[in-house]
Amino acid sequence: MLRLYGLIPVIVVGVTAVAGAQSDIKVYRVPKEQPPAQTTKPATGLVPVSESVLPRLTWKTPAGWTEQPAGQMRVASFKVQADGKVADVSVIPLPGAAGGDLPNVNRWRGQVGLEPVTNDELTKSAGKLEIAGMPALLHEMTGTNTSSGDATRILGAIQHRDGMAWFFKMTGDDELVGKNLPAFLELLKSVKFEAPGPGQLPANHPPIEPTQLPAGHPEIAPAQLPPGHPEIAPASAGSAPAAAAAPEAAGEGKLRWTVPTGWKEIPGGQFLYAKFAIKGEAGAQAAVNVSTSAGDGGGLVANVNRWRGQLGQSAWSEAELQQQIKPVDAGGNKIMFVEMSGADARSGQPTAVVGAVVTKGGATWFYKLMGDAKLVAAQEEAFNQFVKGVKY
Repeated sequence: MLRLYGLIPVIVVGVTAVAGAQSDIKVYRVPKEQPPAQTTKPATGLVPVSESVLPRLTWKTPAGWTEQPAGQMRVASFKVQADGKVADVSVIPLPGAAGGDLPNVNRWRGQVGLEPVTNDELTKSAGKLEIAGMPALLHEMTGTNTSSGDATRILGAIQHRDGMAWFFKMTGDDELVGKNLPAFLELLKSVKFEAPGPGQLPANHPPIEPTQLPAGHPEIAPAQLPPGHPEIAPASAGSAPAAAAAPEAAGEGKLRWTVPTGWKEIPGGQFLYAKFAIKGEAGAQAAVNVSTSAGDGGGLVANVNRWRGQLGQSAWSEAELQQQIKPVDAGGNKIMFVEMSGADARSGQPTAVVGAVVTKGGATWFYKLMGDAKLVAAQEEAFNQFVKGVKY
């Protein structure tokens, strides 16, 4: 049962209005947590899901919503469409605290061009509810789509249960999402979790990978994970979409480069081509992510503004971005360099990003140096030479 506390009365009325307009119950099995040891991995590099840790998730799809194929991160996905306007609904489980509610909500706020909030502000604005008999918090934010400039609204419910953080999120046109708030609440009301049992994922479903975060997601510290859970790797802002095949790992003969002194290559996760860690004085840290996506990867404006959201900065218009871009021709490639600074959403410390984007052979490559502002400034020249020297 879903209970609401402190939400405006019209929400409750709206829920009643749509309570009967539901389709058949859907059943899905989702990963509760990874087993302590993984001895083998499929050729794709995805961690297989064990039947013994698959709880059953059921729900009722609201009338007018279209269920979409579940992706590697999503265990449920829906499309809402009306009058040429679109909204997307996702259900994503992540282990442990998943980085914490505040960083996640501030990440969502960055996606609609809003400034971060404090923990006190977040507590005051959150709506209390229950999902499947346990407490959850509902967050609502309205702003501007960082790529299109359209008015956009996000509804996000977060629940922590059985060592997992569950994210129920609806994103799309402001008016459309507002009208579908009752239906979103009805979806939450219908969700049920059942004990793990024998069974398989639906036929032909891709393996679920719970150890890779969405683009821009706050990193999850090992201490936040259930005992024995594999380390979680963060995704790059320019990472390929979840449905896309992961690129080959660095060193397999596709790209060639010279790694600057002091950079240490580390595992980058499923969606990163490569990742490098950089350490500076007094514990300062920075990282370089290399990722690729088919086509334009969602566009230069969208990706740069996603990076700006990670720094708590408002989105640039295309005209503003063009004033900041520094195009460079190197090795027959046109490289778009961009710099920005702000504050880390988790620590509040001064943070900077130097990004580079290269389109080559029907794909787009994203290079991002991000971390302590002083360390990034000291490493900028090394980063620029690294990107210029890449052989495709």
